[in-house]
Amino acid sequence: MSDDVLLLSLEAVIEAVLFVAGDPVPVTQLAEWLDVPQQAVQDALPRLAQQLQGRGISLLFHEQRVQLISVVVAAPVMRRMLGQSGTTKLTNAASEVLTIIAYRQPITRAQIEAIRGVDCSTLVRQLQVRELVVEVGRMDTVGRPVLFGTTEQFLRQFGLTSLAGLPILQIPTVEIMPTP
Repeated sequence: MSDDVLLLSLEAVIEAVLFVAGDPVPVTQLAEWLDVPQQAVQDALPRLAQQLQGRGISLLFHEQRVQLISVVVAAPVMRRMLGQSGTTKLTNAASEVLTIIAYRQPITRAQIEAIRGVDCSTLVRQLQVRELVVEVGRMDTVGRPVLFGTTEQFLRQFGLTSLAGLPILQIPTVEIMPTP
């Protein structure tokens, strides 16, 4: 980094780069642009995320890429600014499929259907069109079924900075009474 840039903290320079980039940037690319070790960038990102708390922007982490995004609570203002009436709500069935994918990814359509008990192909396609779900690979078994996972758009839409921000599922246990 140049001498003038050295007057700024690494976090401040990363913030400036991400602001100008707009799109998600791989951590490796940040390190290259800043001419610092990748580990230095990885160490600085949590500090930057902490510094941004309580402000109108936050960091989005997904698959070793990072991006500056506006915070979810500012969404109504952003929609008005952009002239949008709001996002279309997901149906309950689509929400169920998206939840299964988010918590079990990577997952095949057949595995989703085994959990739900009904065909999910149309719902998976709808989630792909909305850019909430994407093909992330293929299972190494007979037929090589497609594996699905969530996208950066999913994280943005639900106000998450990473998949680690998903709420912990509290699944109640059901006690089965033996028949007499």
